[in-house]
Amino acid sequence: MVTEIKVGLCNPPEPIYLYVKNGELSGESYLWYHYDINNQTTIPVQQTGLTGYISDLKLKTTEFRGNVNTKLDIVVRADEIYVVRTGIETNFAKTFLLAVSLVQDFSKPLIIAAIAGRENVVFCRLYDAATKIRIRSEWNKDADWPAIIDSVQNNLQTSKNSHIVSGEPILF
Repeated sequence: MVTEIKVGLCNPPEPIYLYVKNGELSGESYLWYHYDINNQTTIPVQQTGLTGYISDLKLKTTEFRGNVNTKLDIVVRADEIYVVRTGIETNFAKTFLLAVSLVQDFSKPLIIAAIAGRENVVFCRLYDAATKIRIRSEWNKDADWPAIIDSVQNNLQTSKNSHIVSGEPILF
């Protein structure tokens, strides 16, 4: 199989990190953003949805202002590789995990949407990209989050082994 390679200017094959936050910058509201580490600046993203193939969930321990935090990285294959990073204890992470735990077939694209709540809260809504139907889940504050993550990772692994989602495998 011959893969067509686009030549010319491009972005390097590094993931684009999107961080979840209900914020405002220069009078504009946003729900997720990029962070330019070199200039230490927040770059708001105006779109509130990301369509693609969820390919992995990772837990990452980071240090921020002297505190150690556990982050959930949601790896999404789309026009680029995106990593949606959010605190594991956030409403966004929990509403995402409850909805994604209902997905059985990860070979189909999904829409991950950031939805503003009160004050600084951001929730996640998950949709089937083909039908635009929301994947609804019941709120469960006592859910077994590690078990949900393990279950979703197992389903993702099964999907990877039985389907090639789009193009060549992506390595980090």
